[in-house]
Amino acid sequence: NGNGVPVTPGRSRMTYAIVYDSRTGNTKRLAQAVAETLPADGRLAFGNVGEVDGATLAAVDRVYVGFWTNRGDCTDEAAELLASLGGTEVFLFGTCGFGADATYFAGVMARVLTHLPESAHVVGTFMCQGSMPPSVRERYERQAEANPAQAARMAQLIDNFDEAVNHPDENDLARLRAAVEALP
Repeated sequence: NGNGVPVTPGRSRMTYAIVYDSRTGNTKRLAQAVAETLPADGRLAFGNVGEVDGATLAAVDRVYVGFWTNRGDCTDEAAELLASLGGTEVFLFGTCGFGADATYFAGVMARVLTHLPESAHVVGTFMCQGSMPPSVRERYERQAEANPAQAARMAQLIDNFDEAVNHPDENDLARLRAAVEALP
């Protein structure tokens, strides 16, 4: 079809929307990478949660939903959006300040998936680490000073914070693009 996406005879192009919930810009960067990976002619919406109307979401073949992790789950706004996606193909992508670890990411994704109706069809998921606001590191430093018994734990959290500062990085974005490109 001219943009590298095969079109099955008799099937129209796939339509999609990209909706994201981003507080610090990490998840928005992922959403932009998804948008750059997909053909623009099928995109009916791109925007933050609350900016894309329900009628548009109901009209698309697939919704790419991005979220930031808040206490091990997505935000209430993202959960509300997910609950509205019955009968829709969904690709979930998220950022998480903690745990550049597949097991931790899987736990977050499992909690996020519970917000989707059973009739939604999950076509893929992606998680990566994301940077956190400087106030988080400052809180860890204050906690370590105020409670020396927690200093070792706070040092681990500070190390994680320092590692997360550079994420999502180009490798994270490349892995996301590959996951999106691998979809039928």
